[in-house]
Amino acid sequence: MKTLPLSDRSAAPSKPSALTSADGFMASLRLDATTSEPYYQQLRRQIQNGIATGELPAGSNLPSERVLADLLQISRTTVKHCYNDLRKDQLLSTHGRGGTQVQAHSDAPDLAGKLKSFADEMQEQGRVASTQLVSREVLQDRVIASIFGQPSASSFLKLEWRHLADGEPLACEIAWYDLALAPDMGLWDTQGSAFAHLRSTCGVSLSSAVQTIEAVTSSKLETHAFDFSIPGPCLLIKRKTYSGDRKLVEYVESTYRGDTYAHRSHLTP
Repeated sequence: MKTLPLSDRSAAPSKPSALTSADGFMASLRLDATTSEPYYQQLRRQIQNGIATGELPAGSNLPSERVLADLLQISRTTVKHCYNDLRKDQLLSTHGRGGTQVQAHSDAPDLAGKLKSFADEMQEQGRVASTQLVSREVLQDRVIASIFGQPSASSFLKLEWRHLADGEPLACEIAWYDLALAPDMGLWDTQGSAFAHLRSTCGVSLSSAVQTIEAVTSSKLETHAFDFSIPGPCLLIKRKTYSGDRKLVEYVESTYRGDTYAHRSHLTP
């Protein structure tokens, strides 16, 4: 396999004064030109691992997009794509002239008691919840591997659920779990809480989650599941759940029908 170590790139301009305290780790980066995995994904995965292992501790300064692009002999757009993804995952932050830094994360308690289950949410609304498992499979998916920052050939557990409220379909949900980080999830019988199984059986603690909400129109499958006559308005909720060492362990997409569901959040000043 042909790799591109930084030390072998004599054509790249030498700018030691522009590098940061993360030089040692950044100098160990390797990009494999023989795989189908895009460079920005390879770069993102290696930086994620560096943050998770402590090789890139909180507050570490990373090279600018231009400097890193020159050192790796790749386009600045590729580095920008990688950095932007890591910012979205709240792993990096930008501080004007201070450049790009590894973002600090305070030690957070386990999330098992803080992330509400569908049943808990429905109970708060005075509705009776039930859930149906539609499909369960272990597979390889390049798009999902990209989200997790893993190689394209990585395996994931995919669970597809239907959530009902008072017997009526309310949400379609697909959840993926990284089997490299939590291999015992592949043996989970889907009974009980996924978070409890991750903690007690897989030995994976959960530290934080990032959730986004956006308005969408139901897909063909969702239109059928919700018994819409035509595609209808929905809320798409995406959640990324991270382990105690800041590795993405769960990615969930939940599509709620917009005609009967109201999202509620309890906020404190």
